[in-house]
Amino acid sequence: MEFRENLKATRIVPVIVIKELGHAVPLAKALVEGGLNILEITLRTGAALEAIKAISAQVPGAIVGAGTVTNAQQFAQAVQAGSKFVVSPGLTEEVVQASRTHQVPILPGVATASDIMRGLGLGLETFKFFPAETSGGAPAIKALGGPFPQISFCPTGGISPKNLASYLSLPNVIAVGGSWMVPSDLNEADAFSRAASLAREARVAVPS
Repeated sequence: MEFRENLKATRIVPVIVIKELGHAVPLAKALVEGGLNILEITLRTGAALEAIKAISAQVPGAIVGAGTVTNAQQFAQAVQAGSKFVVSPGLTEEVVQASRTHQVPILPGVATASDIMRGLGLGLETFKFFPAETSGGAPAIKALGGPFPQISFCPTGGISPKNLASYLSLPNVIAVGGSWMVPSDLNEADAFSRAASLAREARVAVPS
């Protein structure tokens, strides 16, 4: 429940790929400074777990989690590194059971009614809708609210400032995930100040 409340409060989750460990802490500090404190570090690079560990230890106020977790072993590694939540691109009993074993929230990916029904059967009510834009976007999420009024979604995939409001205005969207507030080249001199500015702009764009 605490994770859901944090999502409701922030409503935007930066999805971050860390290629160089030295970028992790300054980027996290910049995003938190800009008002986005729930940070998803995807396990797509060799630096990811160490990045989670560093942010957990060095960035006050950051709620850091691991994304692209696809099995129980990765789940355990993510928790050991300090993850406060875990995001998976799909839904399997293995990752849901790992969530219960470690008592760390899981946000599993779904894209169809069948996925949602399987998740409900496993006791879940909050899901990542992925890949959002290519799976029907905001209209699809709105339609799924009919048969599943108890479900909340955090859509990710193709979300940008252009379509942000169309997702966040839906009553069954608790938050969105995206990478648009993370500069593509973190080696640029002003990358972290731009990240803070983009985070602030994203927060301002959240519908009241």
